[in-house]
Amino acid sequence: MSTVEGDLLHTVEAGSISASRRFWGRAALWLSALWFVASFVLQAVHELGWTDWGFANWRPVLYAYFIWAAVLCVTRVVIYGEAGKKALFVLPAALFVVSMVVFPLLFALWIGFSDWNLASSAGRRFNGLDNVRRMIADPFYANALLNMILYCLAIVVEYAIAFGLALLLNQEIIARKFWRVTFLMPLMLSPVAVSWMVGKSMLETRFGPIARLARWLGWENPSFFGNPLTARLWIMIMDAWTFIPFMMIMLLAGLQALSREVLEAAEVDGATKWQRFWQVIFPLMLPVSVTAVMIRIIFKLKLADIIITVTSGGPGGATDSVTSFIYREYRDRSNVGYGTLLALVYLVMIVFGMTVLMKISDRIVKRITGRL
Repeated sequence: MSTVEGDLLHTVEAGSISASRRFWGRAALWLSALWFVASFVLQAVHELGWTDWGFANWRPVLYAYFIWAAVLCVTRVVIYGEAGKKALFVLPAALFVVSMVVFPLLFALWIGFSDWNLASSAGRRFNGLDNVRRMIADPFYANALLNMILYCLAIVVEYAIAFGLALLLNQEIIARKFWRVTFLMPLMLSPVAVSWMVGKSMLETRFGPIARLARWLGWENPSFFGNPLTARLWIMIMDAWTFIPFMMIMLLAGLQALSREVLEAAEVDGATKWQRFWQVIFPLMLPVSVTAVMIRIIFKLKLADIIITVTSGGPGGATDSVTSFIYREYRDRSNVGYGTLLALVYLVMIVFGMTVLMKISDRIVKRITGRL
């Protein structure tokens, strides 16, 4: 009994908290919140140029947020006692996420509606919807969006190749472990290394081995990146060579997890190899296939390093992805405001598109697997 009573000394129930303690806890919380909101509004108004009152930068607002967050955590315990202690398991992490994700996103939104060129001495100024109008009329950004559609459609071919390799490496072939390691090697390389090794060395117009072979076969002036169509094709090939092993290893793991009894039953029923694949293996592999393709799409939407290293978006922006175009908008033109708006719009497109795609794929998988 004494042990139990000793443990209860460290427990503060909500009913045992005095009214004055609750009052001062809520007062401290409201004062810190008002200070944070007031400093945020004051700095926002100052940044818009509506008043001269304000801070030199946003740092005092950040300090006010940290003070409010600390007061919020402390007052949870002061006001609610033991229930407030339970909230501390989640609350600091949530506040940290807000400070590291939400605030930078809001600041990016603020910059996106500004005219801010680092090469200009005028500094940043609010320009309303000018960047939006510029984005809508920008043919190079539209071309980058079209390229991303083409690059993502190439995943269908990558998936077919990866599935074929997975089926091959799942068979009892000679030196199977050696071939598995060999096919995984491109995944171990950095895309930048692949860009220099293949795009800058092997495909080099004058001294590259592939260019020499092309001249020996009769192609007088081989130019692999001089034509928009062939340049896009080589970008797709280099990117696919890097990431096909990723899908292959996921599909191979899925094939090895399939029930042998089901495959043997299909074979006993007289199904051919094609029927076993199309009617048994492929439907059972759909969940793994969808996961592999979704992750591959996410990687594809970030495609930039190969393009930046090999073509810099050329010829004439023909190979640009959205990410490489935004990067060049920052690096080459120092246009922070316009580049930030493009990045935010692209983020919204990705979130919306991936959400719709996941819902559609989930319905298709449930419909097909429900028939088995």
